[in-house]
Amino acid sequence: MKLVMIGTGYVGLVTGTCFADSGNEVTCVDVDAEKIRRLNLGEIPIYEPGLVELVVRNAQSGRLKFTSSAAEAVPEAKCVFLAVGTPQRDDGSADLRILWSALESIAPYLSNDVVVVIKSTVPVGTNSLVARRLRELTGREVNVASNPEFLKEGCAIDDFTKPDRVVVGASRAEVGEVLHELYKPFLRTDRPFLVMNLESAEMTKYVANCLLATKISFINEMANICEKVGADINHVRKGIGHDQRIGFSFLFPGVGYGGSCFPKDVRALISVAQRNEIAPRILQSVDDVNVAQKEVLFQKISNHFQGQLTGRVIAVWGLAFKPRTDDIREAPALVLIDRLLAAGAKVQVHDPVATENVRKLYGDKLTYCATPYDTLEGADVLAIVTEWNEFRTPDFNVIRKKLRCPAIFDGRNLFDPDKMRRLGFLYSGIGLETRE
Repeated sequence: MKLVMIGTGYVGLVTGTCFADSGNEVTCVDVDAEKIRRLNLGEIPIYEPGLVELVVRNAQSGRLKFTSSAAEAVPEAKCVFLAVGTPQRDDGSADLRILWSALESIAPYLSNDVVVVIKSTVPVGTNSLVARRLRELTGREVNVASNPEFLKEGCAIDDFTKPDRVVVGASRAEVGEVLHELYKPFLRTDRPFLVMNLESAEMTKYVANCLLATKISFINEMANICEKVGADINHVRKGIGHDQRIGFSFLFPGVGYGGSCFPKDVRALISVAQRNEIAPRILQSVDDVNVAQKEVLFQKISNHFQGQLTGRVIAVWGLAFKPRTDDIREAPALVLIDRLLAAGAKVQVHDPVATENVRKLYGDKLTYCATPYDTLEGADVLAIVTEWNEFRTPDFNVIRKKLRCPAIFDGRNLFDPDKMRRLGFLYSGIGLETRE
């Protein structure tokens, strides 16, 4: 099947590449000519494990192409996917200007039987507005489908090729059948292909992300209570997680969620609710708890030094909002860094892949280190913000010798508190009794 992917960001590039790898002819279109030039040279603008190899192989086979010209790509396409950004406005609502611009760019070239598929996360009702706008632009009815993505950064290729389910919103059965045929190679283990109306598909994306964000904020709030009452959140998590009604997924305490989806989608659904005169009390609390949780690590470090951070040197391990990505959007590490700098501390940082993205933001305000141990040179204490596997089994003797104070503030609970105490560390995690 001939496909066009409008937008070569995270979702568009992963989706287009995976479709090409299953035998389709895919052309990815982007208005950023420099990005297209780099993609044609095999240079991938994002970090995602396995993606470089997949892009290069399918480009070499001729199944995956990149261009800035919608006129060149769109006319022969059976499906045109829109995977463009829908960033957050100041009021929390989704900004759809890029989407409307993309629609105008493709409308003159759409064939009569094409299906326009909205992959972007959009407010409920947007797909119906897209259909109306395309009718205005083309003078005819254009098939429109909603096909929300459920990709996790760091394992997006597996998520796409081995989906839990595929969700499609369509107003006509024939549209759903076209997409079912396209997704068949990825549904061979009887994973469900769910067809529903456009509004339900749009809502499914938001509800899924908001529920996962709720679980994170819930366990973080419980962790904070545990610290105050002498309970251990690790024990509590096991005590509830073995209940089959609850499970363990997304019940790991930490310093808050970040990235391009959860913060934006929670606030966007809050905005949708408010516009429809619904008070989104749970969603607002989820966002409030998460914003506050990003301050916890700084407060622990500040309290340790009795508020006197001027001249202190803090080592920070982990900058990306989660492991296996270079994405620093809404990353908790940035909140910690901002607070430390404002308090007069010096900050030495390391991340396996996200360092350059942070350097673009902070320039020479930080010291960037090639290895985790380099951050410890001259440092007073260590803060761990992202749970990269490389940080899970360090040489604690080296850490203790290099730090001026043998103290670790662990925002991801990577280590056993009793072991850390035996090794002579002051160890402060999330929802744990501080051990010394």
